[in-house]
Amino acid sequence: MTGLTLPEELLLLALDPVTGRRHCSRSYLQYGLAGAALAELELQGRVAESRGKVTVVNPLPPQNPLSAQVLASLPAPGTSRFGDGVRARPWVRRAGRHVEELCLHHLVGRGALRVETHRFLGIFPYRRYPAAAEDFSTPARGRYAQSVWAGFPDRRSRLLAAFTAAIGIAKVLHPRFESWRGRGALRVLVREQWAPYAVHRAIQQDKKSSSSSVSFGSDGGGGGDGDGGGGDGGGGD
Repeated sequence: MTGLTLPEELLLLALDPVTGRRHCSRSYLQYGLAGAALAELELQGRVAESRGKVTVVNPLPPQNPLSAQVLASLPAPGTSRFGDGVRARPWVRRAGRHVEELCLHHLVGRGALRVETHRFLGIFPYRRYPAAAEDFSTPARGRYAQSVWAGFPDRRSRLLAAFTAAIGIAKVLHPRFESWRGRGALRVLVREQWAPYAVHRAIQQDKKSSSSSVSFGSDGGGGGDGDGGGGDGGGGD
């Protein structure tokens, strides 16, 4: 099985193949998918990053339809009077939901995921996306494990590992990352790569806002992650 983009592969790793539940909060996953979409475009030579700003350097549409849709959502060179490009961290926060919808649409269309509709409290509908008959998830996890044992031998594998660390699913995917040494190695990977680091900072911004809300009188009551009751796991890096 070939041809998966970075955000598609990250999404497969983040979903339990049996239940379709996410291994992290929905917002963290959305940030990760948006960051991975930018990283994919950089790998393809379509965008470049400098000091936290992402600029389109090759506006020709990529062959992959998901990448083409993400690229089309970025401002083309010379079209803005405020200067070319977008700031990476605000963009991943703003575009995360859209990129998630694109990834789910493409993976369902390719037969990698199927859609299950459930109801929270028997009333509120929500969806899960378990693995479909054509198994894309097991090979994705196998490639991830191989890259761990090989020490992340190429930039793509380092990026994918950094994104799993940024959104908090690395220790779910591999026991090596339950140790302090493994977590430390992942933190280094996150800070070395601009796109995973933008995701990490977006998540830290959420955590800081949440802590501020609690300290200023929140009763600590929880909410779901928008899919019918929450409880899909924690965040962190």
